[in-house]
Amino acid sequence: MSKPALITSLDASAIRRILEAHRRYLGGLSGGRRANLAYVNLAEHDLQGVDLTEAELTGARLNGATLQNARLDRAVLFGADLRDTDVRRASLVRADLRGACLRGANLAEADLTGCDLREGMIALQELSSGFRILKHERRAGDLDFAVLSGAKMQGVQMSGALACATDFSDANLTGAQLGGARLCNAVLDGANLTNAQLHQADLAGASLKRTVVTGADLSGAVIDDGALTEVLAAPPPIFYIDDQPLQEVLRAHERWCASDGREGAAAKLSKVDFRSLRSLEGRRLTALAAPGSILFGMNLRGVQFQGADLAGADLRACDLQGADLRGAKLRDALLNKADLRGAKLGPLPIAEGRVVRTDLSRAVLRHADFGGADLRRARLLQADRTGLKDEGADWSGAELEA
Repeated sequence: MSKPALITSLDASAIRRILEAHRRYLGGLSGGRRANLAYVNLAEHDLQGVDLTEAELTGARLNGATLQNARLDRAVLFGADLRDTDVRRASLVRADLRGACLRGANLAEADLTGCDLREGMIALQELSSGFRILKHERRAGDLDFAVLSGAKMQGVQMSGALACATDFSDANLTGAQLGGARLCNAVLDGANLTNAQLHQADLAGASLKRTVVTGADLSGAVIDDGALTEVLAAPPPIFYIDDQPLQEVLRAHERWCASDGREGAAAKLSKVDFRSLRSLEGRRLTALAAPGSILFGMNLRGVQFQGADLAGADLRACDLQGADLRGAKLRDALLNKADLRGAKLGPLPIAEGRVVRTDLSRAVLRHADFGGADLRRARLLQADRTGLKDEGADWSGAELEA
């Protein structure tokens, strides 16, 4: 006698009924019922934008499915098969992904805050042979070759996970638990590993260009010689310019701005680490010269950077909402995941009939938010705009590649 199949299939109408009942469940409406899709075959299904918050998907087959912009917050995906699944921009906050196979899945810009991605397995009891392990071709907890670029992964649990050749570029892994994880040949370029736990992790062959490792525990980790030469470590508590604290240099620059050059002194800085100041919100720093400087993650809301020289500066993850960057030099600057909503990047008038345009040529703008920003006549030749958000932005006359 053949044993009953564990994975079941449902027709499209049955799935629609389950999703409708789940919608009513989430809305507290009569007739609502939490979706139970455990061990259901959903391979290749189009589930774009569906709300499966808190749904039960243990052991479900989702390989090759489309889950773009779906909501799976607090969903149970224990041991689920998500191989080659399109999960871009989906929300999986605090989802249970223990033992899930994510090999080759595309999770670019997904929100996996607080997810549990540790190893796990489903043991199925059988009368004849005791227990057997549910497998999805590869081992449980497999993240090999997955794409997690730009993903939010604060506080994820990945201890012991297998994530070789996985793309974590620009991902936020603040406080992530990665102890003992196999991250060989992974791409962690631009990732934020602040306060992450990487004790005894295998990072052999991993790329760590501009990776933020402030407060990260790398004890016992396997890391190639020279791999840490380009990482961003903790800033000094106080940064000095010719024996003068950086804060005093900036105050003198503000006096220079306020007095039209009669008092104070214009700051001419290069490759300065501003991070110890934490915030420059609302400061008047017009014409500041600070090429190649580090301002990673700082609060720069409403700062006045008109005509400033910030070429090659590290402005990743900065809050630049409402900042005035008219006429600023931002060539080769790093603005990955920066928040520039409502920022002014249009032309800066300098005399009658004369303006200076904001120059973002070759700047890296991956996953940055320019919502409602003024980018009129800005120069963005060869800029990397992958994943850039620009709802309501004004691009009139901007210089872009055809």
